[in-house]
Amino acid sequence: MLSTYFPPMGLRLTTPRLELRLPDTEDLGRLAETAAGGVHDPGSMPFVEPWTEGTPDEVALRVVRYNLARMADMTPRAWSLNLVVVCEGTVVGVQDVSGRDFAVTRQVSTGSWLGRRHQGRGIGTEMRAAVLHLAFAELGAVAAETAVLEGNAASERVSRKLGYRPNGVSLVEVRGASVVDHRYRLTREDWERHRTVPVTVEGVEPCLPFLGLDAVD
Repeated sequence: MLSTYFPPMGLRLTTPRLELRLPDTEDLGRLAETAAGGVHDPGSMPFVEPWTEGTPDEVALRVVRYNLARMADMTPRAWSLNLVVVCEGTVVGVQDVSGRDFAVTRQVSTGSWLGRRHQGRGIGTEMRAAVLHLAFAELGAVAAETAVLEGNAASERVSRKLGYRPNGVSLVEVRGASVVDHRYRLTREDWERHRTVPVTVEGVEPCLPFLGLDAVD
């Protein structure tokens, strides 16, 4: 019913093990529970915005508020699809894909997180492959960008495995310290050469106006 008025709720990306979709209220509750269970070693911080700091309840509430805000803030010129990742019936994390002036730039950015107990199973690669397929194959993107903080080896491995190339560095403040932020860029050509995960997309056509597109070239 909600997808009648907000078509992105009907978007589904499916890989051999995963389904990615915008969260309904039940998904949000499960996502909050996953985040509260831990996302990374407390001694490290893989995010520029340290949203994982605090008590489990604080982290869970932050996740709910953030995901609701991203859906509410979507416009054709600046959109973000914060898709929950479901594996074997369990909400294991989030895979985001976003665009700004996408109709002109044809470029997206991605970010993600996985509950700690679900890491090390190749899910991170599979879920990012899903949104890259959406961007390149369904929406006509020409490039995708991502960033990895110094020391986040797992995220860096995913980027390189999928064909991203280094695209410069910057310095960011994290927990009061200066940290190197490594940027990576993936072109359509490199995506084509490295794609190995089969992806099925449903419900994209009604979403196009919400993403600044009337038709895919």
